[in-house]
Amino acid sequence: MDFTLPEEIEMLRKTVREFVEKRLLPISMQVEEEDKIPDEIVDEMKDMGFFGLPFPEEYDGVGMGELGYVVALEELGAANAAFGNLIGAHTGIAGMSIYLDGTPEQKQKYIPPMARGEMIGAFALTEPNAGSDAAAIETTARREGDKYILNGSKMWITNGPIANVIIVFAVTDKTLGARGGISAFIVENTFPGYRVGKVDKKMGLHGSYTSELIFEDCVVPAENLLGKPGLGFVTAMKALDMGRIGLAAGAVGAAQKALEMSIQWANQRVQFGKPIGEQQAIQWMLAEMATEIHAARLMTYHAAYKADRGERVSREAAMVKMFASEMACRVVDKAVQIHGGTGYMAEHPVERMYRDARILKIYEGTNEIQRLVIARDLLKAGK
Repeated sequence: MDFTLPEEIEMLRKTVREFVEKRLLPISMQVEEEDKIPDEIVDEMKDMGFFGLPFPEEYDGVGMGELGYVVALEELGAANAAFGNLIGAHTGIAGMSIYLDGTPEQKQKYIPPMARGEMIGAFALTEPNAGSDAAAIETTARREGDKYILNGSKMWITNGPIANVIIVFAVTDKTLGARGGISAFIVENTFPGYRVGKVDKKMGLHGSYTSELIFEDCVVPAENLLGKPGLGFVTAMKALDMGRIGLAAGAVGAAQKALEMSIQWANQRVQFGKPIGEQQAIQWMLAEMATEIHAARLMTYHAAYKADRGERVSREAAMVKMFASEMACRVVDKAVQIHGGTGYMAEHPVERMYRDARILKIYEGTNEIQRLVIARDLLKAGK
């Protein structure tokens, strides 16, 4: 067993870390207050290849695979969560859906401009009546000659307001449900009948755009059917496996940053005549934080490693999403406690991180759903 990361991935980590420290951390509070990532920062992220990290060079990607991708997302997690969210929705689930199940023509048409960041992606599965019960979606798609007509709405779609390419899941045979009755489509924001609805205001994740998407007799060319007819739910689950690994990586990065700030504070904050880091209560919190981060990081890297080998990772993806998201919430909660009143103030990064972390246990499949995925896989496999 070799736990050493390849040299090119370590170089990627160094590059992303430098960018985070020099460009992203200094504007993190600006993103929080303005609820927007500056356009020039997004352009720099495009130029550095952040939008195409896992995809092969033949599609204008960086060719770093899932392992390189999660290492980069871990580093981005140290800054405002909006940065990783932008990349995660675009690359980890939208672009990945096309890469996993697209035809050669679809891959060639969409992945290169997405990898260059010229087209922004979104993944539209959730609906008002279909959250955790994703198989209950009501958006419909009917075939009319050489096109499909979509009707319905999606909600809480990350990158929704800015997306050019949207992976949309719709019912094509209501009698079959998720077992052959849901299809996936590649929808462009210029297609007739597509529009962005209400833009969401959220507890956290400021700077990450989410919205309602509306389809009113939306015309989609038949060649934009993604994967086989009726097997869209399979495409969704495969893409979400990859997305959950990336989500875990961002959680690890955020937790690591919270730990580092807590260590610094514990060394400098003096109470009862000595740094609070000399108090056993603080030491135990730091030790628990570091241990959980270490475990989550190893789990994340291992899941990405298996994905790059082409192995099935549904169980591991669910495990690492569940564990890393809950770990991040515990770590950031301890970080606020260590910082005391200072950590509760809106101008301090750990206050923002506390709010940002809470969504980790909800999106890309609630942790209750992850537990079901894990348990059912265990029972099915018998081990």
